[in-house]
Amino acid sequence: MKIALDAMGGDYAPAATVEGAIEALNEDRNISVILVGNEAEIYSELKKRDCADLPVTIKHASQIVEMDESPLAALRRKKDSSVRVAVDLVKSGDADAMVSAGNSGVVMATSLYVLGKLPGVERPAIAAVMPSLKDHFVLIDAGANVDCKPLHLYQFAIMGEAYARYIFDIESPRVGLLGIGEEDAKGNELTRESFKLIKDSHINFMGNIEGKDIFSGEADVVVCDGFVGNIALKVSEGLAEAMSKMLKREILENASGKIGALFLKNALQNFKKKTDYSEYGGAPLLGISKPCIISHGRSTSKAIKNAVKVAGAFHSKGILDIISEEFNRGLSGREAVAMEE
Repeated sequence: MKIALDAMGGDYAPAATVEGAIEALNEDRNISVILVGNEAEIYSELKKRDCADLPVTIKHASQIVEMDESPLAALRRKKDSSVRVAVDLVKSGDADAMVSAGNSGVVMATSLYVLGKLPGVERPAIAAVMPSLKDHFVLIDAGANVDCKPLHLYQFAIMGEAYARYIFDIESPRVGLLGIGEEDAKGNELTRESFKLIKDSHINFMGNIEGKDIFSGEADVVVCDGFVGNIALKVSEGLAEAMSKMLKREILENASGKIGALFLKNALQNFKKKTDYSEYGGAPLLGISKPCIISHGRSTSKAIKNAVKVAGAFHSKGILDIISEEFNRGLSGREAVAMEE
């Protein structure tokens, strides 16, 4: 399968994106990568690495989207940007999926404009995989939609459940709605109305879940609007990073801590690995008609490698077909009302 990688997207591009692509190709021989961006810069990075026998090609794009550009301006003025060209390759069938660590708003807007939505989907959503005490969970929406209606959260729940079921091989993922209390009637109007819709759906809905419980592992999918989801995601990343630094500082400041660290070395390494965003690579934009993976702007080569592998798994497992089937199922009761509204 072919993955179109926005080689110019991210804080450390193109060095990190090129290196990440090569690492992915060395680990998965079923993938080929099209590096999209400034041909001269990409070629310069490739020459520094041993990749002569790897299935990697370059697609030139003359423009780069900056991280602070507005999606609308980028769509209008930069039709030959690395993001746009990568999405166009997926549209034409020259690539099976695309990955970008660039401006997430531009990636979403471009994907939506060029590729369109799956039938029945009102709004696409970012599905971020995060660690829990039991394994992993899916946070949806992690930042694509700031203002949402109950129908949108209902659909996020459907898409997130399907994604968790086939990516994590969970027969019946438990879905929780992120709110300020476990009681059914708690929350604002959005969460209360969303609760009613999701409760009457066919998925395994466990009810409301509080912020303090999202990492417990009780829920396999945590549903919220993109404003709340992005804050939850960024707070989690910052907390994990702060905890790692505090733990390291405590160990280094006393002799007994240094001795104890020798015995805890493997445990500390595992903790760092589980809380490192680069281990998860990127988050799929669910609801778009073709596979699109959005990576962190600070993505290292390791994060890019894993994002490319996520794109490959997303395509090979046919997640989009599965989500389409969920929306094409016969709807009844409150689900039908929700779709009509």
